[in-house]
Amino acid sequence: MVNAPSAESRILYLHEACLVLNKLPGEAVQSTASGIHDVSRILAVQIGETAQGKGFFPAAVHRLDVPVSGASLFARTPKALAFLNAAFAQGRIEKRYLAVIEKPPSSLALPETGELVHWIKTDTGRNKSVAYYEKVPGSKKAILHYRIKGYGDHYLFMEIDLLTGRHHQIRAQLARLGLHIKGDLKYGARRSEPAGGIRLHGYSLCFPKPTGRDEVISVTAPPPTRDRLWETFENL
Repeated sequence: MVNAPSAESRILYLHEACLVLNKLPGEAVQSTASGIHDVSRILAVQIGETAQGKGFFPAAVHRLDVPVSGASLFARTPKALAFLNAAFAQGRIEKRYLAVIEKPPSSLALPETGELVHWIKTDTGRNKSVAYYEKVPGSKKAILHYRIKGYGDHYLFMEIDLLTGRHHQIRAQLARLGLHIKGDLKYGARRSEPAGGIRLHGYSLCFPKPTGRDEVISVTAPPPTRDRLWETFENL
């Protein structure tokens, strides 16, 4: 994170009730283990939130995993937090991700588009989730839609619409199929990314504006690092 752009410079949408930040891989959106950047507190300092909000730090409405990058929604008031949490629970927030995946063997016949439905069970001790095809004790239903955008020599490129928000959901569901996100050692990738992140990026968010009106905010987050793989994805 040395010489990383400031959190303030990565704000994609700013309103008195909420904001959207383009999170870097390696950042935690809210309090986590020591030694990891806590974006909510960094934001509070950089935009003067502690004074303006009378001690209410920007609160993450959904939590992108630490190695994942992309659009992260924060509430700036308790009222907005309650509104946006309810919107998530009601399925009123749309989340789209981009994933660069190690190219699977040709024996794995994957349709170009599809829906994945699994049951996710989380092992909090290992901070890891497992996707099952049938319901097991302690599991929660997980649903996503995917589209394969293209193939390269070593990777496939996939867009994912997340319909539920389970712990490590995309990572666990893809791993169940034998698909491994580039850099994601925890879920079976062959090698790590140089910066310690993984090639899963929260590309867009659509959410109701927390003002009581029927207004929808749509925000797109470009990948925070510009390199050959992301450029290839953009050109598909």
